Amino acid sequence: GGTAIIVVMMFLWFGEVIKESESGEFYNADVDQSFRMGMGWFIFSEVMFFAVFFGALWYARNLSLPWLGGEGNSFFTQQLIWEGFENAWPSNGPGEIGGEFKPMGAWGLPAINTIILLTSGVTLTIAHHALKDGNRTILNIFLALTFLLGFLFMGLQAEEYIHAYQELNLRLDSGIYGSTFFMLTGFHGLHVTIGATMLLIIWLRCLKGHFTPESHFAFEGVAWY
Repeated sequence: GGTAIIVVMMFLWFGEVIKESESGEFYNADVDQSFRMGMGWFIFSEVMFFAVFFGALWYARNLSLPWLGGEGNSFFTQQLIWEGFENAWPSNGPGEIGGEFKPMGAWGLPAINTIILLTSGVTLTIAHHALKDGNRTILNIFLALTFLLGFLFMGLQAEEYIHAYQELNLRLDSGIYGSTFFMLTGFHGLHVTIGATMLLIIWLRCLKGHFTPESHFAFEGVAWY
């Protein structure tokens, strides 16, 4: 219920912002600057999320596991907490509580998705230059390609999760490796989902003739994201 209310309020608020932006009645340089600062802080907050998640991965792999494995001066740590625990990566936890699994490789679907993301960055850049040049046809084509690549990425990531669960036996409860893998890839998938959805909305606005070569912050904000 609460989530639905927030979503509805966001759509209503953004709808009002779009009307004000297109009419030019209330949209001025100060409002534009405030939106730019707000988008900058929003992106910064996501950067901090990713920094914490990668920091947790680094801490677990390079500090916690060696300590629990009794390496260096941590012999008593191992004896007191999990005697016999061996430092290994990927780890399925003490006593192999995470069960047997295979780690996700770098090739196959992960590599394809990486190529898709890099390609979407190229198509979005082409669309942005087309907008600044006033070429609406190229803008609409390459912006559509960009959000379609985003949705393709989401579909392939879902396929990647199915592969992990069914063929690799890699699950959310597969020790620290499984937890960090799904935490990082899941949050990134959410990021791409939000980004692709925003690009779809920007594309619909472009079809309606919104934005000019001189004024198109909404496009720029989504491109930053």
